[in-house]
Amino acid sequence: MNLRLDIAYDGEPFHGFARQPDVRTVQGDLEDALSKLFARPMTSVGAGRTDAGVHALGQVVSVKDAPGDVDPIKVRDSLNGMLGGRTIAVSACSPVPDDFHARFSARSRTYVYAILTSDAPDPFLARTSLYHPEPLDLGAMNEAAGHLAGPHDFSSFGRVPEGQSAERVLYELSCRRSGRLVRIKARGNAFIQQMVRSLTGTLIQVGEGRRSPDEMTAILASKDRAAAGPVAPPHGLCLVSVEYDEGWSRPLDPESV
Repeated sequence: MNLRLDIAYDGEPFHGFARQPDVRTVQGDLEDALSKLFARPMTSVGAGRTDAGVHALGQVVSVKDAPGDVDPIKVRDSLNGMLGGRTIAVSACSPVPDDFHARFSARSRTYVYAILTSDAPDPFLARTSLYHPEPLDLGAMNEAAGHLAGPHDFSSFGRVPEGQSAERVLYELSCRRSGRLVRIKARGNAFIQQMVRSLTGTLIQVGEGRRSPDEMTAILASKDRAAAGPVAPPHGLCLVSVEYDEGWSRPLDPESV
Protein backbone atom coordinates (compact mmCIF):
# COMPACT_ATOMS: atom_id res chain seq x y z
CA MET A 1 0.00 0.00 0.00
CA ASN A 2 1.11 3.55 -0.77
CA LEU A 3 0.41 5.92 2.13
CA ARG A 4 0.30 9.70 2.27
CA LEU A 5 1.27 11.34 5.55
CA ASP A 6 0.55 14.99 6.25
CA ILE A 7 2.94 16.18 8.93
CA ALA A 8 3.88 19.28 10.87
CA TYR A 9 7.14 19.85 12.69
CA ASP A 10 9.17 22.31 14.68
CA GLY A 11 12.41 22.51 12.69
CA GLU A 12 14.57 23.89 15.49
CA PRO A 13 16.02 20.57 16.79
CA PHE A 14 16.55 19.05 13.34
CA HIS A 15 19.30 19.27 10.73
CA GLY A 16 16.68 19.66 8.01
CA PHE A 17 14.10 17.26 6.65
CA ALA A 18 16.23 14.82 4.65
CA ARG A 19 17.87 11.88 6.40
CA GLN A 20 21.61 12.32 6.97
CA PRO A 21 24.12 10.11 8.76
CA ASP A 22 24.94 10.88 12.39
CA VAL A 23 22.57 13.87 12.78
CA ARG A 24 18.92 14.15 13.72
CA THR A 25 16.53 14.88 10.85
CA VAL A 26 12.75 14.86 10.42
CA GLN A 27 12.87 12.08 7.85
CA GLY A 28 15.21 10.06 10.04
CA ASP A 29 12.87 10.24 13.05
CA LEU A 30 9.83 9.48 10.90
CA GLU A 31 11.39 6.50 9.11
CA ASP A 32 12.67 5.07 12.39
CA ALA A 33 9.14 5.22 13.77
CA LEU A 34 7.67 3.67 10.61
CA SER A 35 10.24 0.87 10.68
CA LYS A 36 9.38 0.05 14.30
CA LEU A 37 5.65 0.22 13.60
CA PHE A 38 5.79 -2.15 10.61
CA ALA A 39 8.70 -4.26 11.93
CA ARG A 40 10.75 -3.83 8.76
CA PRO A 41 12.90 -1.10 7.18
CA MET A 42 10.74 1.65 5.68
CA THR A 43 11.65 4.56 3.44
CA SER A 44 9.78 7.76 2.65
CA VAL A 45 9.75 10.66 0.21
CA GLY A 46 9.06 14.26 1.26
CA ALA A 47 7.50 16.94 -0.90
CA GLY A 48 10.14 19.47 0.14
CA ARG A 49 13.64 19.17 1.57
CA THR A 50 13.41 21.92 4.19
CA ASP A 51 16.71 23.24 5.54
CA ALA A 52 17.92 22.99 9.13
CA GLY A 53 15.72 25.06 11.42
CA VAL A 54 12.87 25.49 8.93
CA HIS A 55 9.40 24.48 10.13
CA ALA A 56 6.46 22.82 8.40
CA LEU A 57 2.73 22.99 8.89
CA GLY A 58 1.82 21.04 5.75
CA GLN A 59 4.71 18.82 4.70
CA VAL A 60 3.57 15.78 2.69
CA VAL A 61 5.35 12.42 2.81
CA SER A 62 4.65 9.33 0.73
CA VAL A 63 5.46 5.87 2.07
CA LYS A 64 5.47 2.94 -0.34
CA ASP A 65 5.13 -0.74 0.52
CA ALA A 66 3.16 -0.35 3.72
CA PRO A 67 1.26 -3.50 4.70
CA GLY A 68 -1.97 -3.71 2.73
CA ASP A 69 -4.22 -4.34 5.71
CA VAL A 70 -3.23 -1.36 7.87
CA ASP A 71 -5.79 1.05 9.29
CA PRO A 72 -4.62 4.58 8.34
CA ILE A 73 -6.16 6.12 11.47
CA LYS A 74 -4.31 3.64 13.68
CA VAL A 75 -1.10 4.36 11.75
CA ARG A 76 -1.53 8.09 12.39
CA ASP A 77 -2.24 7.59 16.08
CA SER A 78 0.58 5.08 16.54
CA LEU A 79 3.12 7.35 14.86
CA ASN A 80 2.04 10.29 17.01
CA GLY A 81 2.43 8.16 20.10
CA MET A 82 5.92 7.09 19.06
CA LEU A 83 7.03 10.55 17.92
CA GLY A 84 5.67 12.29 21.01
CA GLY A 85 3.91 15.16 19.24
CA ARG A 86 6.21 17.88 20.55
CA THR A 87 8.48 18.21 17.50
CA ILE A 88 6.70 16.13 14.82
CA ALA A 89 2.98 15.47 14.50
CA VAL A 90 1.13 13.46 11.87
CA SER A 91 -2.14 15.26 11.11
CA ALA A 92 -3.44 12.73 8.57
CA CYS A 93 -2.66 9.35 7.05
CA SER A 94 -4.46 8.15 3.95
CA PRO A 95 -4.05 5.49 1.25
CA VAL A 96 -3.22 6.93 -2.16
CA PRO A 97 -2.80 5.44 -5.67
CA ASP A 98 0.47 3.67 -6.38
CA ASP A 99 1.55 6.45 -8.75
CA PHE A 100 1.25 9.17 -6.09
CA HIS A 101 4.68 10.60 -5.26
CA ALA A 102 4.94 13.31 -2.60
CA ARG A 103 7.60 15.21 -4.50
CA PHE A 104 7.01 14.57 -8.20
CA SER A 105 3.20 14.66 -8.06
CA ALA A 106 3.21 18.10 -6.41
CA ARG A 107 2.00 21.03 -8.52
CA SER A 108 3.11 23.80 -6.17
CA ARG A 109 4.47 24.49 -2.71
CA THR A 110 3.60 27.38 -0.43
CA TYR A 111 6.00 28.84 2.12
CA VAL A 112 5.38 31.67 4.58
CA TYR A 113 8.12 33.68 6.27
CA ALA A 114 7.04 35.42 9.50
CA ILE A 115 8.58 38.68 10.72
CA LEU A 116 7.69 40.15 14.12
CA THR A 117 7.71 43.95 13.90
CA SER A 118 7.26 45.41 17.38
CA ASP A 119 9.06 47.49 19.98
CA ALA A 120 9.93 44.41 22.05
CA PRO A 121 10.51 40.74 21.23
CA ASP A 122 7.95 38.08 22.10
CA PRO A 123 9.31 34.89 23.68
CA PHE A 124 6.28 32.93 22.43
CA LEU A 125 7.04 33.86 18.81
CA ALA A 126 10.83 33.73 19.01
CA ARG A 127 11.11 30.19 17.58
CA THR A 128 8.88 30.83 14.58
CA SER A 129 9.46 34.44 13.51
CA LEU A 130 12.30 36.87 12.82
CA TYR A 131 12.30 39.80 15.23
CA HIS A 132 12.63 43.12 13.40
CA PRO A 133 12.10 46.13 15.71
CA GLU A 134 11.98 48.72 12.91
CA PRO A 135 8.90 49.23 10.70
CA LEU A 136 8.88 47.87 7.15
CA ASP A 137 7.43 49.56 4.07
CA LEU A 138 5.04 46.87 2.78
CA GLY A 139 4.09 48.93 -0.25
CA ALA A 140 7.68 48.96 -1.48
CA MET A 141 8.11 45.28 -0.60
CA ASN A 142 5.05 44.29 -2.62
CA GLU A 143 6.21 46.42 -5.54
CA ALA A 144 9.54 44.58 -5.47
CA ALA A 145 7.75 41.24 -5.14
CA GLY A 146 5.84 42.02 -8.33
CA HIS A 147 9.12 42.14 -10.27
CA LEU A 148 10.13 38.75 -8.87
CA ALA A 149 6.93 36.79 -9.51
CA GLY A 150 6.64 34.71 -12.65
CA PRO A 151 8.99 32.39 -14.52
CA HIS A 152 12.63 33.37 -14.01
CA ASP A 153 16.12 32.04 -13.57
CA PHE A 154 16.55 32.43 -9.80
CA SER A 155 20.32 31.84 -9.68
CA SER A 156 20.70 35.11 -7.77
CA PHE A 157 18.47 33.82 -4.98
CA GLY A 158 19.83 30.44 -3.98
CA ARG A 159 22.17 27.51 -4.39
CA VAL A 160 21.92 25.78 -7.74
CA PRO A 161 23.13 22.17 -7.85
CA GLU A 162 25.85 21.67 -10.41
CA GLY A 163 24.48 20.84 -13.83
CA GLN A 164 20.90 21.79 -12.91
CA SER A 165 18.72 24.69 -13.99
CA ALA A 166 17.58 27.50 -11.71
CA GLU A 167 14.46 28.11 -13.80
CA ARG A 168 11.42 28.17 -11.54
CA VAL A 169 7.90 29.61 -11.70
CA LEU A 170 6.97 31.82 -8.76
CA TYR A 171 3.17 31.94 -8.91
CA GLU A 172 2.81 34.31 -5.98
CA LEU A 173 5.05 36.48 -3.84
CA SER A 174 3.28 38.85 -1.48
CA CYS A 175 3.73 40.65 1.84
CA ARG A 176 0.94 41.39 4.27
CA ARG A 177 0.58 42.52 7.86
CA SER A 178 -1.47 40.71 10.47
CA GLY A 179 -1.20 42.51 13.78
CA ARG A 180 2.48 42.65 14.73
CA LEU A 181 3.46 40.03 12.17
CA VAL A 182 4.48 40.62 8.58
CA ARG A 183 4.07 37.47 6.49
CA ILE A 184 5.87 36.96 3.20
CA LYS A 185 4.06 34.30 1.18
CA ALA A 186 5.82 32.50 -1.67
CA ARG A 187 4.07 29.92 -3.85
CA GLY A 188 5.92 28.29 -6.71
CA ASN A 189 6.20 25.11 -8.71
CA ALA A 190 9.49 24.40 -6.91
CA PHE A 191 12.33 26.24 -5.17
CA ILE A 192 16.11 26.04 -5.26
CA GLN A 193 17.92 25.77 -1.94
CA GLN A 194 17.57 28.88 0.28
CA MET A 195 15.49 30.63 -2.40
CA VAL A 196 12.62 31.77 -0.17
CA ARG A 197 14.99 32.94 2.55
CA SER A 198 17.06 34.86 -0.01
CA LEU A 199 13.93 36.47 -1.45
CA THR A 200 12.92 37.38 2.10
CA GLY A 201 16.29 38.90 2.95
CA THR A 202 16.13 41.01 -0.19
CA LEU A 203 12.55 42.15 0.43
CA ILE A 204 13.45 43.13 3.98
CA GLN A 205 16.17 45.39 2.61
CA VAL A 206 13.58 46.97 0.32
CA GLY A 207 11.23 47.43 3.29
CA GLU A 208 14.03 49.13 5.20
CA GLY A 209 14.63 51.55 2.32
CA ARG A 210 18.09 50.14 1.59
CA ARG A 211 17.11 48.91 -1.88
CA SER A 212 14.73 50.14 -4.55
CA PRO A 213 11.98 47.85 -5.85
CA ASP A 214 13.23 48.55 -9.37
CA GLU A 215 16.55 46.82 -8.56
CA MET A 216 14.89 43.39 -8.63
CA THR A 217 14.98 43.13 -12.42
CA ALA A 218 18.73 43.74 -12.52
CA ILE A 219 19.32 41.29 -9.66
CA LEU A 220 17.48 38.55 -11.56
CA ALA A 221 19.34 39.33 -14.78
CA SER A 222 22.75 39.19 -13.08
CA LYS A 223 22.36 35.51 -12.08
CA ASP A 224 24.82 36.36 -9.32
CA ARG A 225 24.10 35.34 -5.72
CA ALA A 226 26.13 38.31 -4.46
CA ALA A 227 23.72 40.74 -6.14
CA ALA A 228 20.76 39.83 -3.92
CA GLY A 229 20.22 40.40 -0.22
CA PRO A 230 21.25 38.13 2.66
CA VAL A 231 19.69 34.77 3.46
CA ALA A 232 17.12 35.33 6.20
CA PRO A 233 17.48 33.05 9.27
CA PRO A 234 15.70 29.70 8.96
CA HIS A 235 13.48 29.89 12.04
CA GLY A 236 11.03 32.36 10.44
CA LEU A 237 10.24 30.07 7.51
CA CYS A 238 7.46 27.49 7.35
CA LEU A 239 6.34 25.10 4.61
CA VAL A 240 2.61 25.76 4.86
CA SER A 241 1.16 23.51 2.17
CA VAL A 242 1.84 21.36 -0.87
CA GLU A 243 -0.72 21.42 -3.64
CA TYR A 244 -1.65 18.46 -5.84
CA ASP A 245 -4.17 17.67 -8.56
CA GLU A 246 -7.84 17.38 -7.66
CA GLY A 247 -8.49 14.47 -5.37
CA TRP A 248 -5.00 14.40 -3.90
CA SER A 249 -5.09 17.69 -2.02
CA ARG A 250 -6.35 18.38 1.46
CA PRO A 251 -8.32 21.61 1.95
CA LEU A 252 -6.04 24.49 2.91
CA ASP A 253 -6.99 26.44 6.03
CA PRO A 254 -7.02 30.09 4.83
CA GLU A 255 -6.16 31.29 8.35
CA SER A 256 -2.80 29.47 8.15
CA VAL A 257 -1.50 31.69 5.36
